[in-house]
Amino acid sequence: MSDNERKLVIVSSEVLPEIISKVLEAKRLRASGIASTSAEACRVAGISRSAYYKYKDSVFNYEEQFTNKIVSVYCLLRDEKGVLSSIISKLYELNANILTINQNIPIDSVATVTISVRLEYETVSTAALRSELSKTDGVVDVKIISGE
Repeated sequence: MSDNERKLVIVSSEVLPEIISKVLEAKRLRASGIASTSAEACRVAGISRSAYYKYKDSVFNYEEQFTNKIVSVYCLLRDEKGVLSSIISKLYELNANILTINQNIPIDSVATVTISVRLEYETVSTAALRSELSKTDGVVDVKIISGE
């Protein structure tokens, strides 16, 4: 393998040097807005800025991949006030984290909406998600178009 090729590996955090865990913590603090600057995130995590900048683009937390999945939901909604709001409320009730919403202009009194959501595996299945959204007033059709 040449020096220019990147090779990704998955390693348990238990065997990594402590600095790697602290860099991940600083990245989390920065991304969540708890720390407003990289310097503040480094101070809170207890690492130097040079260590942070040395590793920040090379270490990533993989935990999310094991506990969440991203699903795209295609909905056909009647062109009535509050239907999309009801869908959003139902997604909130189902503990779905909305990533994107793409709503098209209504044609023949219906609008297509594609919503990408992140689901925790323990909370709701895609079949249950489809079923629950289908019960919402104003929903004509719901299809899971990815993530099953």
